[in-house]
Amino acid sequence: MNLIRGERCLDAQGFVLAGGQSSRMGRDKALVELGGQPLISRAVAILRDAGLDVAIAGSRSALDAYAPVVADDEPGWGPLSGICAALRSTSARWAVFLSVDLPLIPAGIITYLLAHAHMTGGSVTLASVNGYPQTFPAVVLRGALPVFQDELRGGGRGCFSAFKAAAAAREESVSILPIELLVQAGQVFHAAALPPARWFLNINSEADLRRAADSLPSESCKLNEG
Repeated sequence: MNLIRGERCLDAQGFVLAGGQSSRMGRDKALVELGGQPLISRAVAILRDAGLDVAIAGSRSALDAYAPVVADDEPGWGPLSGICAALRSTSARWAVFLSVDLPLIPAGIITYLLAHAHMTGGSVTLASVNGYPQTFPAVVLRGALPVFQDELRGGGRGCFSAFKAAAAAREESVSILPIELLVQAGQVFHAAALPPARWFLNINSEADLRRAADSLPSESCKLNEG
């Protein structure tokens, strides 16, 4: 079934998770600039390029100039709390989560993961690179919310363990798609021709920020702007 109609994804909403402590960076990562563009702006653009309406979850700063902000009921509890707040806020069947510190993700990954989730009906759909599952981007069934809330109440903070718990509650496994196979099949590509291993570079420090800048051609500062 085609998920795109009028360049928007049906029954899905995108959320940027932007509530991290940014302790290693020493400043709010959401507002750190890569190529003159804040990471929050890049993350919002990636999701919009995938055809999604976008909101920001778990924000520690005033970011409503970039997209609507979903208030986190438990600030400081980590991204799983932001995911719960986002799922409570949406009426869409699917929620797509992208952390603000992944500026090199191509929108095509999200489009493919969402299409796969729609076809399989799985609780959680992720990508892997070099055999390692990546926690984000993640396509999550809204019905997984009660499991995530139970994880939080039980003291759990890890997103990946919560994803596994949500899948197990429906007697299934987390669906994980190897990015390398999608690239080889021509299903997903990067506009700047970066190898898949670089797509998942997390910006957690100034050194990471320099590596991200070095990963792009000098003219590619507009990557993911649309």
